[in-house]
Amino acid sequence: MPPAVMGTYARQDFVFARGEGSWLETEDGARYLDFGSGVAVNALGHAHPRLIAALTEQAGKLWHTSNLYRVAGQESLAERLVAATFADRVFFCNSGAEACEGAIKAARRYHFVNGQPERWRIVTCHGAFHGRTLATLAAAGNEKYLEGFGPEAPGFDHVPFGDLDAVRAAIGPETAAVMIEPVQGEGGVHVPPSDYLKGLRALCDEAGILLVLDEVQTGMGRSGKLFSHEWAGIAPDIMAVAKGLGGGFPVGAVLATEAAAAGLTPGTHGSTFGGNPLAMAVATTLVDVMLEPGFLESVEQKGQHMRQGLARLQDQFPALVTEIRGQGLLTGIKVNAEPRDVVTAALAEGLLVVGAGDNVVRIIPPLNVAEHEISEGLDRLARALAAVSKSQT
Repeated sequence: MPPAVMGTYARQDFVFARGEGSWLETEDGARYLDFGSGVAVNALGHAHPRLIAALTEQAGKLWHTSNLYRVAGQESLAERLVAATFADRVFFCNSGAEACEGAIKAARRYHFVNGQPERWRIVTCHGAFHGRTLATLAAAGNEKYLEGFGPEAPGFDHVPFGDLDAVRAAIGPETAAVMIEPVQGEGGVHVPPSDYLKGLRALCDEAGILLVLDEVQTGMGRSGKLFSHEWAGIAPDIMAVAKGLGGGFPVGAVLATEAAAAGLTPGTHGSTFGGNPLAMAVATTLVDVMLEPGFLESVEQKGQHMRQGLARLQDQFPALVTEIRGQGLLTGIKVNAEPRDVVTAALAEGLLVVGAGDNVVRIIPPLNVAEHEISEGLDRLARALAAVSKSQT
């Protein structure tokens, strides 16, 4: 008898029953060190006491009213995000795909209300991942994910990641925006050249188009800054945020400048569940934790510790580990093997890691992971790599 759940995932055959901090536990008591964080979602690990308290308190008051009315939590969280970022306006939704979809709509609508409806195409990058809706799949252009879903949604021009000349050549009279991830996560933890984002900002300003950043995976402290683009000293016009924003509770957001948000007037966009009181209570508390003094600095320090340890593993397994790359606590190891082989070997050592494109295994622990847990994770990863290396001989 096939399971009732649709088979859209190649799931590991075990179920987690509980979690605490950086650890997950199955019903039979097996413990796993979680260096996948629900694919960069559990920014504060599992069962964080302040998130539990915020959700529990709100659950006893009010769950949902819809966006037909003012939602106090939306207003206070939006003010918090505006104060901490480039943005003037925030739209709340439920996921990264919705946030990217909203960002695409905002960019196109901006030119429409400014008398240039012909500007609707968006320059995006090969190797990107922006979500699983038809538009966001087309934005990434990955043929594997597009297969079987009919004609590709039009309006996207794909160029190599990190190539400013290619972006410049792709911009034309119909271009509305450039949309990129500051660091490509699903594509293989690709970090662009140091001047890339500054160059994109200059190109967009020169062409009179918008710079849209997908910080769904790189945002909310993952890079060691609240958002990855801060390392480049630039600001986008529109930004998509999700994953870590809710710390495990579904929430996404589109952040934009006043000008870039001008086209999203009543009736042009919406979300039934977006910005509900439960999500706002959790996300507000998470932002409060991240903006406490020293938190983001600790993420960068832990990221350095992680990369140093991974570099030692590269020295230990030079035939298997060919490159270490990343930013903050979004790190990846490129392996001379199938990533799933490393993921499976790590599971056998009680360590959860996540595969990615370009033969990369992502190491993305909770941002509040302890230093000794990083060391423990590296030891377990070393044993996993040893097992994979032995199987290749």
